[in-house]
Amino acid sequence: MFEATDTNNDGVIEWSDYERIVDRYVSGFGLDRDSREAQALRAAHLMYWFELRRHAGGNDRLDRDDYIAALHSLIVDTSRFNLVEGIPHAIFDVIDRNGDGGISKEEFSRYLQVWKIDPKTGLEVFNRLDIDGDGSISRHEFIRSWREFFYSYDPEVPGSFYFGRV
Repeated sequence: MFEATDTNNDGVIEWSDYERIVDRYVSGFGLDRDSREAQALRAAHLMYWFELRRHAGGNDRLDRDDYIAALHSLIVDTSRFNLVEGIPHAIFDVIDRNGDGGISKEEFSRYLQVWKIDPKTGLEVFNRLDIDGDGSISRHEFIRSWREFFYSYDPEVPGSFYFGRV
């Protein structure tokens, strides 16, 4: 996850990396920067960044070790910001462009483009996240996958495949 977040590949995570992530979503999904979705996405990432910094002793440049330690602390400390709930809801709202409460394969393919994930791998991820096999990833399935990604030690749960097979 460190590599995916270090958007300029300089070996540290800074707020500018999260700004680039938000910009990827905004441009990749053709959002107006002032839209509700774009604002919610930016706010969720900003809260995430503030909490990472809090768990990293206020440091505003996190190397790999600092990032991993701060992220671990943030995941278990939900007293202020619950990463596993806040960010995925904002991302779901961005991906679900037609507002039908589900992410179609077409909508998911845009998500893959934003993250530069191989479409073949992405189709496997989509099929794993679509737990009920109805051809759409519901909000519940999407949020569940984030919980699995951060909390499960099982490498076979659907959420463990976001960044490829471990």
